[in-house]
Amino acid sequence: MKKISIGGALNASEISLGCMRITELSKKDAAVLINTALEEGIDFFDHADIYAGGKSEEMFAEAIDMRPAIREKLIIQTKCGIRQGYFDFSKEHILEAVDGSLKRLKTDYIDVLLLHRPDTLVEPEEVAEAFSILQSSGKVRNFGVSNQNPMQIDLLKKHVSQKLVANQLQFSIMHTGMIDTGINVNMNVPGSFDRDGSILDYCRLHDITIQPWSPFQYGFFEGVFLNNDKFPELNKTIDKLAEAKGVTNTAIAIAWLLRHPAKMQPIVGTTSASRLKDICKASGVELTRPEWYEIYRAAGNKLP
Repeated sequence: MKKISIGGALNASEISLGCMRITELSKKDAAVLINTALEEGIDFFDHADIYAGGKSEEMFAEAIDMRPAIREKLIIQTKCGIRQGYFDFSKEHILEAVDGSLKRLKTDYIDVLLLHRPDTLVEPEEVAEAFSILQSSGKVRNFGVSNQNPMQIDLLKKHVSQKLVANQLQFSIMHTGMIDTGINVNMNVPGSFDRDGSILDYCRLHDITIQPWSPFQYGFFEGVFLNNDKFPELNKTIDKLAEAKGVTNTAIAIAWLLRHPAKMQPIVGTTSASRLKDICKASGVELTRPEWYEIYRAAGNKLP
């Protein structure tokens, strides 16, 4: 498994295991999944306080039998800010949320804390106070955001002193808005509409690592595009490349993300240890520029 720099702050596996659905497994099977990830070279694990109401964090710690010797092998990221029916980036909530995650994860520090989606009522001064307290106390070592555009990030950066190392964004072969706008500049076509404020280029300019979530999904949790009859041309193209390179279609889908020079870190949420092994083979797959664009076009995108 190749390593990449996360926001210039820490080195981690270029693929991360997302733990949102880990509670669907037994404790034994969860342990198998996590240990398979470690064996494959994944050392970065993504959580959020809302996943299964906090039970995903608990399951993770219990399944791996969290203790110092184990903890030092892991890079743990969690997120906070989503509450029942609203978002909350208040100082009080951020501090309480981190304490809750620390308790559930049975650790005394979080490697990366992300603000989970934007809170339109954010008071960046409060976020700055919370971040400073968490950093000085040693509870959180690095900070970032999810689903935020450049102006929202700049608003935070005006007040927080810590570098924002990551931005978790929905991105897959079938969810390419932040790619489309850069390809269709100065065009009067649907793909030219900028919904994200050039977030891809912004993150590259400011050394913020993009973490694609739902890398196998199309729409907003509408389903997976692999082996889906709705996308025959795309699957035909992916399957052809998978056969040529001796890997599965899941590896090709992730390799497509890894090929981008932005050096993204996909978050894969599989609960199958065998599928995770297949996915990890993406780290050794090199797609050529023509192959990358062939997949992009097969997904229904037209080049100018």
